[in-house]
This record gives sequence, structure tokens and C-alpha cells, in this order.
Amino acid sequence: MTDKLVIFDTTLRDGEQSPGASMTRDEKLRIARQLERLKVDVIEAGFAASSNGDFEAVKAIADAVKDSVICSLARANDRDITRAADALAGANASRIHTFIATSALHMEMKLRMSPDEVFEQAKRAVRFARNRVADVEFSPEDGYRSDPDFLCRVLEAVIDEGATTINIPDTVGYAVPELYGNFIKNLRERVPNSDKAIWSVHCHNDLGMAVANSLAGVQIGGARQVECTINGLGERAGNCSLEEVVMAVRTRKDYFNLAMGIDISQIVPASRMVSQTTGFVVQPNKAVVGANAFAHASGIHQDGVLKARDTYEIMRAEDVGWSANKIVLGKLSGRNAFKQRLEELGIALESEADVNTAFAKFKELADRKSEIFDEDILALVNSEGMSAGADMFSLISLAQHSETGEQPEATVVFQARGVEKKGSATGNGPVDASLKAIESHVQSGAEMMLYSVNAITSGSTESQGEVTVRLQHSGRVVNGVGADPDIVVASAKAYLSALSKLYGTVDRVAAQG
Repeated sequence: MTDKLVIFDTTLRDGEQSPGASMTRDEKLRIARQLERLKVDVIEAGFAASSNGDFEAVKAIADAVKDSVICSLARANDRDITRAADALAGANASRIHTFIATSALHMEMKLRMSPDEVFEQAKRAVRFARNRVADVEFSPEDGYRSDPDFLCRVLEAVIDEGATTINIPDTVGYAVPELYGNFIKNLRERVPNSDKAIWSVHCHNDLGMAVANSLAGVQIGGARQVECTINGLGERAGNCSLEEVVMAVRTRKDYFNLAMGIDISQIVPASRMVSQTTGFVVQPNKAVVGANAFAHASGIHQDGVLKARDTYEIMRAEDVGWSANKIVLGKLSGRNAFKQRLEELGIALESEADVNTAFAKFKELADRKSEIFDEDILALVNSEGMSAGADMFSLISLAQHSETGEQPEATVVFQARGVEKKGSATGNGPVDASLKAIESHVQSGAEMMLYSVNAITSGSTESQGEVTVRLQHSGRVVNGVGADPDIVVASAKAYLSALSKLYGTVDRVAAQG
């Protein structure tokens, strides 16, 4: 018999904790719908108590997504748990994921609590959560570095209180596969009521072993839930990568002997959507979803694949969604065809006005670019930002001049909080001049931490350029993404997008007082 492996996606919660990866409510909802298409078992939609914005995002996802369990993180206190339960009220199936640190280091230095105090608070939290929802997950933060005796005591108690899933986090990515697998196995053998809960793994990638540790937790430790993110997104070096775990279990079913409900054809579309929404570009040699994952440059490899694909490929590119990269629309396409394609890509715009705006931008792009790919449509919708705060700064027009031996100059007309602004500046290049022209009016004082250009589609000079700009100001880090066949225009869009997020964060903080 095969066991079911539960796939718990935390892209929208732990993944969003990557500096600069914060998402708006509408962006989170769009990704959640794609995760539903991917048939993820559990979607951790956010940390409802952390902000009003996160509460609204969790609530919107709980109301809209019906085929996955919707989960909210909550600290082990009544306020957080109540806030999570309220946000999840509209879900078909909901889960509260509560946590408290159990390692000696965290208890002493962070919580300033004794082990007995942590023990009692963990019990109270799970008991309180079970009064609000039937499905409660408990995580001992920094569990892998916790004393096993104390951990067994806590876990036995929270299962008695009604925890249905027990998650053992490698919070700082310190584990190695064999030791981590045996750690979980030992806990399951020592906790008397361990069979009354599903055991879960949550591994970070600080030493590059998050996927290996997770799989060891499954195969050696007997865990039957893996917590992971699309593209391995997450704070510091990231989280366990969903696509790698799923394809490892599927490709090596002879070894793992586990069943999953994932629709693997939606893996690449999910990867693209997360990448283009957050601005975190997927490295070309990334397993499964990287641009080179199924590319063959060596003549020996090419010859082998042409004769028999499985000489050098253990997976089929089309199985994970690469075949979706087809020309689907052009300048003669109508509004209904465009709207249908949005639905197929998992993009649900909130109003007909948003659809009309996106369609107008699509037609404008189609006049300039003869072949429109799925990636172009995703980039168009994301960069135009059909979401709250996107109109705070937006591009109206740009003119720039550069000539060999002359200093480039640019004039940018943009909207700032509903007011049209016009700025001109010179710079070291046309991009530098354009961004300085914007800054001449905005005067944000933000530090640019990243400027990155990526071709959205390959094989043609017509490809749209996707620019990511990362800004930092007063401890806040935001990403802006812009796409356009003109790299200078894409750069201005990305910069204005980042400014919108930066000032939107300032306004939200001020409003929350």
C-alpha cells in the first residue's frame, strides 16, 4: 500500500518573509488560486495577526479557494489564534498553525520563559485553537535544536489537547539528512500518542540541504507532510522547494512508495507566477523549473536524447508544464479570448474595469510584439499591478536620448498619488538618467540594493525585458517588477512599482498607528 504525502505550501507566509518578497492581497490571492490549480493539499495563506493587510489576504483566500485546506499561522496566544480563526471563517476547510519555541537558546534569549512556562503555554494554545477549528497544527520552533526529552513531553501534551499535525522545524537549516530523519523517528517512537497525529517536516536551506532533509524526514522519520515553497522561496537561503520534493517523490516512486494529489503540469506556471510577482528570478540551472533544467548543450547528450529521451532525462519537460509555453494570442485576438487565457493562467481580476485595463495593455503590447506568450501576459498583469497601491506611482511616458560620446538624458512623465509629474535628468546611461528623473521629484532617499534584467521569453530580440528593482529605506525592503520590450521603459516601471510598495508600506504603518 502507498501512503499519502501531504503537500503543505507556505509560499504566501514563510516564502513572503524573503526580504523584498512581500505581496499585496491581490497578488497573494492570484498565487493562491494557482496553488489550488496545482492541487496543493494545504495553503498557508499568511500570518493573520501580523497586520491588517495579512488578515485581509488570509480572509480573501479563505473565501475564494475551496479545494485546498487554508491555514493561518498564529503564535501560541489567544489573540493570534482568535485573529487567525476570524480570518479563516469563510474557508471550506481551515487549519490554525500555532507555534512556540522549544530550544533552550530560544526559550532563554528570545522568549525569556522557563521550559515549564513554554509547556503550559503550548497546551493552552492548542486547546484554545481546537475550540475554534477542528484541524490544528503545532510547531515547536527550532525543534531540531531542542532537547529531545523536553520535546517529547511537549508533543505528547499538545496531541492530548487535540493537535492533529505535529511539525518539526529545522528553523535555521542546521540539520543533515540522516540525523534529521532519525531525530523524527526517535520522537515518533518515544511519544506514546504519536499515532494520533500526522507528522510534518519544515526545513530551511541554510546549508543547501532543505530538500534532502525533508525527504529524510519522510523516508526515515515517517513524516507524511512536507512544508515547502514554490521555487524554494523563503527567508535567508530559502525553504524546501516544492517542485523538487514533488518530482523526487514522483520520479523515485520505487523508493518512496508515496501517493500525492499534485497536478504536476501546473508546476512551471506556478513557478513563473511566483517569480514574476516577487521579482525573484529563477536561476537557469534550478532543478525542474530552471530554464536549463531540460536543455542539452553537449553533443553526446543531444545525440543520446534524440535516440532515446531517457538516456539523459529522468523527467519529461511537458509533464511539469514546460509545454504550456506556446503562442496563444496576438494582435487580432479578441477580449473574450484574452479573458479566457487569463482564467487558464489562474489570473482572476477583481472587476471588469481591471479586465478592460489589462486587455488595453495587451493590445498595446501586441502592436509592438508579434508573438505573445503566457509569460508576457503574466508579466503584463503583474507589472501593471491590478492591486491596491499600484496606482500610487505609475508611468505615463518616457523619452530618452543616448549617443556615443554624449551624456544620456531622459524625461519621464509619471503619476504620483494622482498628480502628474515631469522630471528630467542626465545619467551614466539611459536607465540611470530615467531613474534619476523620477527621483528628482519623489526624493525617496531609498538605497537600490538590486537591479536585474531578465528576458521573459527566449529566442527573439522581440522578447520583453523584465526588470527587478529592490529598494531599501528605513529597514524596509521592497521589490518592484516592470516588463516592456524597451528595457529603459521596463526599468522605469519597475522603479515606480517599488516606490508604490515602499510608500504603501509607510502609509499602512502610519494607519495602524
